[in-house]
Amino acid sequence: MGDIENRRAAPSDFVDERADGPGVVSVAENDPAAPFYRLLSKLRAPVAMRDMMMAPVRACYRGEGLAIDPAELPPSAAQVYPQVLVSTLAVPSDAGPIRCECFTPPGDGPMPMMLYVHGGGFVVGRSEDTAYVTSRIAAENKFIVVSVNYRWAPEWPFPAGLDDCMAVLRWMRDAGADIGGDASRILVCGDSAGGNLAAALPLRAREERLSILATVLLCPLTDFHFEKFASYERLAPTGVVIDASFMGFARGAYLTKSQQWRDPRASPALGDLNGYPRTLLISGTADPLVDDNRAFAEKLTAAGVEVMHFIGEAMPHGFYFFPGVLKETDAAFAAITRFVAVALQS
Repeated sequence: MGDIENRRAAPSDFVDERADGPGVVSVAENDPAAPFYRLLSKLRAPVAMRDMMMAPVRACYRGEGLAIDPAELPPSAAQVYPQVLVSTLAVPSDAGPIRCECFTPPGDGPMPMMLYVHGGGFVVGRSEDTAYVTSRIAAENKFIVVSVNYRWAPEWPFPAGLDDCMAVLRWMRDAGADIGGDASRILVCGDSAGGNLAAALPLRAREERLSILATVLLCPLTDFHFEKFASYERLAPTGVVIDASFMGFARGAYLTKSQQWRDPRASPALGDLNGYPRTLLISGTADPLVDDNRAFAEKLTAAGVEVMHFIGEAMPHGFYFFPGVLKETDAAFAAITRFVAVALQS
């Protein structure tokens, strides 16, 4: 038990709390334009444009300053699934300890494990934001779900976030038994930007001969050339949950070079999908990314991969996040349960 307790310690230097990455703006004193930058810093704050854009995005995403009547909110994950134990893990990596939340349902182990990757456009988001999703998956499927808090762009651009996810996947293989998991039955799941990272993980894992049983992708982005899709051109200009403005910013924050758009680690739809694990995609027809998801499903099928694709009619990006709001949420989670049951029997 002592070893497990040590792994669950919560050091103050988790990688997702670090803001010293290569994307942080700095100006050398001997820069010929330093006087201009110093004056600019007195006229606006933050001085760098990407920092200026990030501050309100992160504040608004967290709902800072909003006075919300608790009666108008759906029940919390802890209220809906009180039987799911939530603990904090400190997973070691070359970059430093990675904070993960571990969602453990009641029952005897070893249990299958799922690595969950939250969304947020690569620039925002925490495992706490998706606690309803991870708690429900854990409770309904008897999985131990490990939800990773990876490094954000633009402070930490590609491939830092993916590297963090891969480090946690390795740890689950090597030390998952410490938390009651079965390292021979590991699945990956992610939503939105996290769906992109989850979709890229099998390609990375294949390089290391690390086995992934199945992949569950919730409204993922699988190809950074998203303007080529008809649903994006039709829906993104006036999108509500995500739109063209945010998608362009997120891409520029995460991928600092246009050549990276073609890298399969960033755009997994462009990779070699032979031998890819069986996959479930969850999408909505009101999501600008629905055609991206359809195209990825078609490419997987062409590569001989078993694919299920649940598409919610008139459903937006991330429609599955809240309990009791949309009936399609229950249908989506029922699809997950059917899919993973088949995967575990294979």
